[in-house]
Amino acid sequence: MSDSFVKMTQDRYVATITLTNPPRHTINAAGAEALLTTLESVDSDSDVRVLVLTGGSDDIFVRHYEVDELATSAERQIRGSPSSPTSAFKNSQRRRSRGLRGAMDLLEAMDAITIAAINGMAMGGGLELALACDFRLARSGDFRLGLPETGVGILPGGGGTQRFARLLGVAKALDLILHGTVFTPDTAHELGIVSRVLPNDLSVYRNEVTAFAQTLAQRAPRALANSKRAIREGVDMPLQDGLRREAELFGELMRTEDAAKALRAAFEGRPIPEFKGN
Repeated sequence: MSDSFVKMTQDRYVATITLTNPPRHTINAAGAEALLTTLESVDSDSDVRVLVLTGGSDDIFVRHYEVDELATSAERQIRGSPSSPTSAFKNSQRRRSRGLRGAMDLLEAMDAITIAAINGMAMGGGLELALACDFRLARSGDFRLGLPETGVGILPGGGGTQRFARLLGVAKALDLILHGTVFTPDTAHELGIVSRVLPNDLSVYRNEVTAFAQTLAQRAPRALANSKRAIREGVDMPLQDGLRREAELFGELMRTEDAAKALRAAFEGRPIPEFKGN
């Protein structure tokens, strides 16, 4: 995957990033860095209110992280001089500040609402990438999703252990990750991993993803961004700290023209005016 395989289009307030890396449609270090660069561009564009991330293959979102690259890295580390766990962790954290880790962090932090349109298989790093998005819209069908890394001697190192535990609870995360469980989109929905399961027909699926994104894009962008921030920041805070942060973000919105005009229109029974983002 290179820059040429990270394609972005934009329809007014909705940007779509399509990832392709034929023939396997995996993601690797170069592709992750290209994705991060594109996400940084999106994050700096105030016109983008919703971002859709999807796969370029008809039946694959992202197959998984490139195994050959991981194997080469493991072999190189075995041949090299041993380092302490602490120094290895610090080096890993520095590396991950860019690439896939950086892309995932930005998906969570950006003001735009992010949607993983999981149009097919999403395993390992592919599912981890989707987990960093605000919504996961899966396409129904006999597609494989899961975090099977323990089966090849590693763990889900792209945030999978942490996001699964926060999303599903510790017990369920342990069960799925330690067993390397692979599941269908319907099971993923039952577990709470994906937000919606949409029709299998690819054209219908894409139309429904577009409608979902456009519906969000018509809402007040600063209200969406502040709500996202309140939830994502607050979940890791003590309740009282989270409530204080919510109040701060609410106060910011009460000083926006969008809120003042919409509240007045609602009170007077008039149609809500188009939100301008100010």
